[in-house]
Amino acid sequence: MAIELTRADVLGARVRAQQLDRPAGALTGTAVLDLGVQDTGPDGGRWALAVRGVDVGALDDDALVTVWTIRGAPHVYRRADLPGVAAATRPFSEADAGKRIFDAAKPLRAAGIPVEAALDVIAAELRSIVTRPTVKGEMSRQLTAALPDPYLRECVPCRAVHPWEQPFRLAALRAGLELQPGTSPPVLQPIPGFAVAAAVPGRLDVVRAYLRLFGPATPQHVAGYLDAPQADVTARWPDDAVEVSVDGGRRWALAEDVDRLAAGPATTTRLLGPFDPYLQTRDRSLLAPDPARARTLWPALGRPGAVLVDGEVAGTWRPRKAGKRLNVRVDLWHPLPPAVRKAIGAQAELLAASRQLALGAVEGIG
Repeated sequence: MAIELTRADVLGARVRAQQLDRPAGALTGTAVLDLGVQDTGPDGGRWALAVRGVDVGALDDDALVTVWTIRGAPHVYRRADLPGVAAATRPFSEADAGKRIFDAAKPLRAAGIPVEAALDVIAAELRSIVTRPTVKGEMSRQLTAALPDPYLRECVPCRAVHPWEQPFRLAALRAGLELQPGTSPPVLQPIPGFAVAAAVPGRLDVVRAYLRLFGPATPQHVAGYLDAPQADVTARWPDDAVEVSVDGGRRWALAEDVDRLAAGPATTTRLLGPFDPYLQTRDRSLLAPDPARARTLWPALGRPGAVLVDGEVAGTWRPRKAGKRLNVRVDLWHPLPPAVRKAIGAQAELLAASRQLALGAVEGIG
């Protein structure tokens, strides 16, 4: 008989699995780095580590690396893990490769070019182009000149022909390229001594890592997170995944995690960045059951951050820089106790310090 769990059980388990209740911790033991932390916007990867207790200001310059991986988005990893990350984040199959690059697969297939082979061709060209730090636009210009028509698209907004975006993003790590952190537009550079691992380390396996950090989950959830076909995820489903029931719905968790799933709510207050791992779950209706609030939390453009209180999203927040000060506007969805409001203010102080700014006003917490 499947173990019965509630929504509160799952949210509490995720807070603990993602270490959002951790006051301090080392980079080596920071679990979310096994799956990668999306580094989008000023409150991206490093802020996600800060709210998990990592003193990012004390890290060695070479401790972290930013690369394009899952969903073609920039993600932060431990530099030491990069060979395994490169192996873990490659498409599972030719069908998976085609799904991950969306419409760019059509002209390649029409020309009889397998998508996996096309990614290798693009990687080889990138390797020859990016021999020193190179801004994305210059890389794209040279790549356009080097690639034949099936690899290129006519971009109406740009009024130009250039390579499809997702293929060169997914090929960049194959080419041994990383992103200079904090650059906009992105600057790519070679990774010294890079080589892809021959096998995926178990800790970095993306299916297992999703179940460990976002479980209990279904193959559909994992496939949505990876932009992969569900059949490929199901084929790689862990043998030690056990069935559980979440409010009557069928899901799976890793056997080693079952004992911690029913530990109840976790006590914590955090200001999560717009693309924090906790908000990247593919069962959004479990995290934000109210559709109107879900639309506020995940709009098509301009995502806010989330106020996390004991596993529940209690509101949103937006930063605004004013000179050398950072103001934070908080919109709470319901009243909170004074101690929690004070904790939100402390998080705003930490946020300002992470941006090397002084904290200005924190609006909306009374």
